[in-house]
Amino acid sequence: MTQYIDIHGHCVQEHFVPYPPSHGKDIHQISDPGEMLEFYDRHGVEKGVILPLCNAENTFQSQSNEEVLNIAKMHPGRFIPFCNIDPRNYNNNFMSPFADGLKWYRDKGCKGLGEICCNLSILDGRLQALFKAAEEVGFPVTFHMAPFTGNNYGIVDLPGMPGLEICLQRFPRLRFFGHSQAFWCEIGRYRGQDVRFGYPDGPVEEGRIAQLMRKYPNLYGDLSAGSGRNALARDRGYAAKFLTEFQDRLLFGMDICSPERERSNPNGLSAFLRDMLAKGEISETVFEKVARGNAMRILGV
Repeated sequence: MTQYIDIHGHCVQEHFVPYPPSHGKDIHQISDPGEMLEFYDRHGVEKGVILPLCNAENTFQSQSNEEVLNIAKMHPGRFIPFCNIDPRNYNNNFMSPFADGLKWYRDKGCKGLGEICCNLSILDGRLQALFKAAEEVGFPVTFHMAPFTGNNYGIVDLPGMPGLEICLQRFPRLRFFGHSQAFWCEIGRYRGQDVRFGYPDGPVEEGRIAQLMRKYPNLYGDLSAGSGRNALARDRGYAAKFLTEFQDRLLFGMDICSPERERSNPNGLSAFLRDMLAKGEISETVFEKVARGNAMRILGV
């Protein structure tokens, strides 16, 4: 049986301060390595990318790149470390030497940059400098997209993602891993601003994601979380076409932050993809690439 590679995971050595109820969620704590691996073993995940939580918008408590590297070292073969740098670091200056920091972490074993969650415009000069550095170093970038600034997290773009298109043009050698509700709602033609912060339903009339992926080979899809699964599950017919057309640039992911929350949702992306395979909606080749092959090729693991 194919084992998955999770392109999008979060894990801490010791539990953080829990998310408070005011965050809009039940109180829960981010997974520690033991909890994460127990969940991986039950769901057939061989290994997963750990994305450091360094942006102030994420939690009450920041996570260092060194912590993620240590987790990967303590569990060889199970975790793939990414590094993360907030673009407001290094004196909050668009001239900051981000490439020096990224090279440092690349040499220590990190395979990419992200998850970028700072609540800045995607065209902010500091963020553009970080993208340029990631392209220079050869890192892919995982980003969380948001529909607006304030009371929110993630980089901000307008409907239709015109800022992302500028970035795809400006940094042609940089692989962008798109993620979150505001990104995945663009799989179809959405029906208003509120949809960019939620989970649209109903048949998909082709939207911006397919258009951009056809035009720019450096745009990839991180299928993790409810946003990625919803983008596929809302229209299985379109999902089959989408997965097949972009089979080389779509990546299985889970975005597990708290195993106790995930246990209440056993029908996640892995089960959905296996069901599509069993029903002949996607081929074995497509399934294998999305489940693990693309991650292995891109990250060199």
